[in-house]
This record gives sequence, C-alpha cells and structure tokens, in this order.
Amino acid sequence: MKISEITAALEKLAPLAYAEDFDNTGLLVGNQHAEVSKILVTHDTLETVVDEAIEKGANLIVSFHPILFTGLKKITGKTYVERVVMKAIQHEINIYATHTALDNSRLGVNYAIAQQLELKNSTILLPKKNSIFQLVTYAPKGHASIVRKALAEAGAGSIGNYDACSFNVEGIGTFRPNNQANPYIGEIGKIQYENEIRISVIFEIHKKHEVLKALLDSHPYEEVAYEVMALENENPTIGMGMIGELENAMSETDFIQFLKEKMKTAVVRHSALLDKPIQKVAVLGGSGSFAIPAAIGQQADAFVTADLKYHDFYQAENKILLTDIGHYESERYTKDLLSAYLSEKFPNFAVLKSEINTNPVHYS
Repeated sequence: MKISEITAALEKLAPLAYAEDFDNTGLLVGNQHAEVSKILVTHDTLETVVDEAIEKGANLIVSFHPILFTGLKKITGKTYVERVVMKAIQHEINIYATHTALDNSRLGVNYAIAQQLELKNSTILLPKKNSIFQLVTYAPKGHASIVRKALAEAGAGSIGNYDACSFNVEGIGTFRPNNQANPYIGEIGKIQYENEIRISVIFEIHKKHEVLKALLDSHPYEEVAYEVMALENENPTIGMGMIGELENAMSETDFIQFLKEKMKTAVVRHSALLDKPIQKVAVLGGSGSFAIPAAIGQQADAFVTADLKYHDFYQAENKILLTDIGHYESERYTKDLLSAYLSEKFPNFAVLKSEINTNPVHYS
C-alpha cells in the first residue's frame, strides 16, 4: 500500500482545504509513492517518536501537530526540529500531519472532546466561511440529466441530509463553431440555437477538483461553459469548536471535577465561579481564546479550551465559566481518534499508537 492511499483516506476525514492559512499540514517529509510498512500515530513528532517508529518498523508517522511550521534554512541538528527531520530522512520515514484540518473536521478534535464529555445535540461552534461554492453550467436539454447525475456522484448538491440538489432553468443557448471546432451539435460557421438547461449546484471547496472533472467528463460539448463562485454562506458541518448539552445540569464545582476526570488533567484554570448550573457547554481544543465571544453569543454556560492568557479570563464578564484544561489535555484524544479511523479504513494493516507521552508541560 502506498503513502498516497493512506493520505487520501485521512483527507476524507480532514480535508487539507480546511486547514488554517498559518498551518502546515499534509505530507511534510517523504514520498507519496513510497510503500507503507506500518503506521505509527502520534500527537507530536519528536525524536523519541521517530526512534519508536524505527524500532517498530513503521515508515509512516501520522502526527496531529506538524513538526515543520516554517521553512528550514539549515538542517544541522542544532534544534529538535532539525534532528527529527534529519533522522526521518536518514531512515526513510515519512511524516504526515493533520492539525487544523482535523480541528475543522466535524468528526475531528472537538468531536472527540464532545464525545468524551458526553455532550448531546452537538453542533459546530464557529462554522467555517468561504468554504461553499456554486457551480453554474449549461447542458443541452437531452443531456442535462447525465450531467446532473455525474455532478451528484462527485459530491455536488449535498445540503444537510439531502443530496443531488440542483436548480434548473430552461432556455436557449447560442454558439457558432469556427473552422477549428469539432461541434457536438451545429455546423461550422453557422449560429446554432439549442434548447439548454442551466444547472446550478453547490459544493464544498475540497470537492472542487472532483466536481469539475465530473462536469467535463460528462458534458457532451467540446467547450464547456461554466462559472464557479464563492458563496458567503457559512458551512454548518465544517469549522472550529463544538457546542452541546450535558444530559443533566451540574454545579460549577462538580463540572470542574467532571472535566478533570474526563480529560485526565490534574489542574483546571478557570474564571470566577458564578453560582450557576452548567448544562450548555462549548469546547475548542488547543488555543481557543478567539472563540470566547462565540461561546457567550450562543449562551454557553461553560467554555472548555486551553492556553487562556491572564486578560482572556476578563472576557467572561460574569456570563460564562471559562476553563483552561491545558493544550495537550484538550487534544489528547486525537491520537485515539486517528488510530481508530485508520484501523477501520485499513483493517488488515498495522496501525500502531505511539506509547510516548509528548506533553512538554509538567505539573508539580
């Protein structure tokens, strides 16, 4: 099995098109055409993790955090990043990272937190913008159903619990083939009037290549007229964070203890207790201070995240309980999530979960 087959499956779960602009995701070290021996799943790719991969005979490391965020000008082994890259290359070990692509996935990082906290009716906290596009094309009336079917099979026209959605308007198309043309309908040098259907469908940005290929492959015309435009609609199935409800409300002190147990953390930093019950809970793995206004706006009783700074806690303004459970702790279940996903997709292939705790923060 090749690296490209593994990464294609990962990108079904976490399309790279949804990674944040600052991020560095995908295959960071290696060759997509290389054969995979075993997969080692980790939270961070450290030198000890590469050693573990070597020892266990795994030549593909699937990591949540990318080891490379910015370009390397030198690879001399002076930093932990350089040492990891050097050792990986020396031992022909490939490294793939999901990071914010998995953060934005509906079944990703925040889904794992929501599942661990047993939240009900969970939805995306911050739906992603500029991720839905509209395709408009024109097909001869007798061929329109073939084009629509191909577009639907490529994933266009999916809206919530519905698929194969399109809008169609009948009209007259005109064109005149020149001497270089090989027209499906019409004659060289003569204007052709053709009954056509204007077909409109929407699609998510990560499906763009497949949708356009389906259009061009299924359309009978030599030159296919089409338009693609970005929509301002938010995508309710893609985005950062999640918000849901506990089955039963609990006191703030009980909720904090509940967090410690479920997220396996010894310390929870939090804003002032408000003596209010906690039932509606927003979550965002990793550094999530930017989502505090969204959590308040959606009337969450508590917000679970990490890396809150001193002044971030002031944003609670007696409206919400802000909790910081630690960066690693908020993302700790991603390794389990990725391992389970890959094992399901490739049941006859060795998917190993790293035994190394890569959390750099210690508590005394």
